[in-house]
Amino acid sequence: MDQIIVNTQPDNKQIVNEFCMTLCTVNGSGSATANIILYRALFNMGIPTSGKNIFPSNIKGLPTWFVIRVSERGYIGRVPYDDIIVAMNADTFQKDLSYLPEGGVVFYADHLQKPADARTDLVYYPMPIKQFVRSAEIPRNLREYMENMAYVGIIGQVLGIPMENIEYALGKHFGSRQNALESNQNIIRMGFEWAANNLTKQDRYSVRKLSPLSDYILTDGNNAGALGALYGGVQFCSWYPITPATSMVEAMIAHNPKLRKDPITGKNTSIILQVEDELAAAGAAIGAGWAGLRAMTATSGPGLSLMTENVGLAYFTETPMVIWDVQRVGPSTGLPTRTAQGDLAMVYRLGHGDINHIILIPGSVNECFEFGWKAFDIADHYQTPVFVMSDLDLGMNHWITKKFDYPDQPIDRGRILWEDDLSRFEGAWGRYKDTEGDGIPWRTVMGNQNPAAPYFTRGTGHDEYGNYSEDPQNWSEMIQRIKRKLQNSCEYLPGPILREKAGARIGVIAMGSTDPAIIEGQDQLEEAGLAVDYLRIRALPVCSVVREFLENHDRVYVLELNRDGQLYGILIQELHDYSPKLISISEVDGLPMTAIWVKQQILAKEQQNG
Repeated sequence: MDQIIVNTQPDNKQIVNEFCMTLCTVNGSGSATANIILYRALFNMGIPTSGKNIFPSNIKGLPTWFVIRVSERGYIGRVPYDDIIVAMNADTFQKDLSYLPEGGVVFYADHLQKPADARTDLVYYPMPIKQFVRSAEIPRNLREYMENMAYVGIIGQVLGIPMENIEYALGKHFGSRQNALESNQNIIRMGFEWAANNLTKQDRYSVRKLSPLSDYILTDGNNAGALGALYGGVQFCSWYPITPATSMVEAMIAHNPKLRKDPITGKNTSIILQVEDELAAAGAAIGAGWAGLRAMTATSGPGLSLMTENVGLAYFTETPMVIWDVQRVGPSTGLPTRTAQGDLAMVYRLGHGDINHIILIPGSVNECFEFGWKAFDIADHYQTPVFVMSDLDLGMNHWITKKFDYPDQPIDRGRILWEDDLSRFEGAWGRYKDTEGDGIPWRTVMGNQNPAAPYFTRGTGHDEYGNYSEDPQNWSEMIQRIKRKLQNSCEYLPGPILREKAGARIGVIAMGSTDPAIIEGQDQLEEAGLAVDYLRIRALPVCSVVREFLENHDRVYVLELNRDGQLYGILIQELHDYSPKLISISEVDGLPMTAIWVKQQILAKEQQNG
């Protein structure tokens, strides 16, 4: 995606709290623990950070990279270069060096051979990793895992990460596991002290403490979405494992006993059920939603393909449910451990016939939490499946985020008729009858003892009372009512977020996890002399704010992580009067978008447009 552009700072300029460090390791070596401790230690110093784990879809043995960006300015998007690498993988050593600028830094383990023709414009720090492990008399089966901890101490000393911040991160990770904490702490201290006594600082990169980030936490979007669902009153979750959605349900399983336990009976108040496949997951969630439970499932693109028929049933029977799509690269198996936004077109029209769905698109971890609970309110209110579309980057990577907001508004269960409610209809109640004029009917749920409560649910043609019907007029009225109901949802859904620049006549529309790259790219474009307004869409169907944005700008670029410009296609279809103003910029390579790419693409397009 990106032209490789390195950070070209002059050699003599010290760079504090602004760099990108990549830890180049082998998948399955236990490096994840070491990497997250480094990451958390920097966060504990009050420095805005972002961490991205680029890992293969096999179990063990292939290269993996953990990228830590440190930015005192608060930018947390990916950058397409490294300032520092920590080389632990001989197979990628040469290529990893190529991403470094002049004056870049290389920490390399003692099992790697420095190339004979190694670049002379880099700073090299050897690390006697295996020596540390041997001297610590660590059992052979644990040595590979402990080797990673040695580089934590060495890097900490050279960059200026205080030992107290590293120890905080250790305690956060290992908790009450005292033996594990102490053994890892010893190796880190060995590395820290060795570096102090044996390495001379030659590079220009360092860190310094800032004010504590007391209002922020580190977590991932899947964990946030799981907590949001539990907060929103989820009662039933059916699922089948799939990368990258599995960790969301695993987080629900972990949190469920603590957060959703009846204080009297001691039993969980929500059920999480692993079923035999994605068809069953969707079917079980539909059954639970029909019965009146707040029901959900979580999957990714291949799983959604299997859920298609059941989703159409939920849509037409007007059964509320929530479906999380944590997107990965497709089609087919594709790249299971890489990120993309390639499911949008499929999800918006998932099912055959005339159909479209409500979609929520979080752009931050905080919004994953918010939409985690809000999706149930929307599904109940409009009696329809609601999709929440995240992606692997947002879902599985750790992000710095503000602490979650817990709203004080009551749960919206929508139009449910209980025993006493049915009396006011005097026998004229119909499950699919539009009595309020907004397309949303009333429903009953299991447990209602009033004899008028039952109705027959069918996926075939039916009238407003649920009776079988093939009458053409009835069919037209039914399908138009559902369409009207969903069109009316626009103003109820989370609205777009507008970020303006003074005097801008050019606009950008984007969605989801591309937000950090777009924000930074918008600032870079301003520095280059081009003011650009940015509108982030957070939900579909398209609302009136998007139309107003198009009216107020001469050209609007739609940026997204897929091959064909899927959001662009939806905007063209639904706002076709504005199609001359819309320009698609899209590409997918499995990696998160960068600000550099945003800037390059828009400047190139503007040059073409004169």
